[in-house]
Amino acid sequence: MELFWYIVLMTMLTIYVILDGYDFGAGIIHLFFAKTEKDKKAITSAIGPFWDANEVWLIAAGGVLFFAFPTLYASSFSGFYLPLIMILWLLIFRAIGLELRGQIHNKMWEIIWDKAFGIASLLLALFFGIALGNVVRGVNLGMVTDGVSAHEPHYFFLPLWNSSFSPHAEHLGIIDWFTLLLGVVGVVSLTIHGANWIIFKTNSDLNQKLKKVVFKLNIGLLALVITSLLTWHIIEPKPFHNFIENPWLWIFPLIAFTGLFGLFKVKSFKKDGVGFLFSSLFLFGGLTTTVASIFPKVLPSTNDVNPSLTLYNVAAHEYGLSVGVYWFVIAAILVAVYMFVQYRIFKGKMDDVGYGEH
Repeated sequence: MELFWYIVLMTMLTIYVILDGYDFGAGIIHLFFAKTEKDKKAITSAIGPFWDANEVWLIAAGGVLFFAFPTLYASSFSGFYLPLIMILWLLIFRAIGLELRGQIHNKMWEIIWDKAFGIASLLLALFFGIALGNVVRGVNLGMVTDGVSAHEPHYFFLPLWNSSFSPHAEHLGIIDWFTLLLGVVGVVSLTIHGANWIIFKTNSDLNQKLKKVVFKLNIGLLALVITSLLTWHIIEPKPFHNFIENPWLWIFPLIAFTGLFGLFKVKSFKKDGVGFLFSSLFLFGGLTTTVASIFPKVLPSTNDVNPSLTLYNVAAHEYGLSVGVYWFVIAAILVAVYMFVQYRIFKGKMDDVGYGEH
């Protein structure tokens, strides 16, 4: 039963990254490449009917985490308190940037909320990449100092960074050179993803330019992915031990590299949605590869005193997990119907669907 809810949780988080990821990417494109009012309107039109629904997946994942893995929920929300509060404020500013921008037709007002939307989107992509880096690297569970645990085995707290900026320090920070590397991977990959969504959903004048941007960024993304894989060995001496023991898991990195290399042909795609499909494959393959590499750990311990948190030692009681399945099936059906109707209604290009104008 723990495995079932773990798959549910990871599926929700993956869906969230793919769906809200293109929102973040669109915001980054809006910040750096939308120079005219027409371009800005095309971008907000592309994501307008979807962005708030996409964020529901994050809330749903948080609910499943609280219900199925309460120890992990408690540990993570205390240990990552500072970045979680920052992410909350960034989500707020990103949302009000979209909602308030069109309320007053004043140049300074519009610039302020354009920047709020774009900068918040950029920082969210960076922070979510850094968050993934923290999960891969692990944390100092129990706040061990000189071999002595100062707190309960599942407790930890991380400052934003430490003086050494090293992922091998005894007292780690949220941001070090390794987690920052994965943060940059997150920014680049979601920028590509957002650009592909804009190409898919609009006939904007930006589209041809964005195809060139995607191609150039994909070269950088390939270099970043290779660098990440090489440095992974510094963090975890045997990062691929699960793949060696279970060869069928290689399908996940294969999916990731299929998406990555497919994006190099973005300029020649005849159908606008193909680029978005390849960037979605890369995100799906990258996330599942990461999850598979640390399984069954959900939060590794960087010390030898306290064990890592796994899906088995952080899960709720078997009875509660079993009863929850029935409610989950009902909720899943309702969400599937809602998502189908929403994307059915807003299928095709979105150029004529205005957003935030009153």
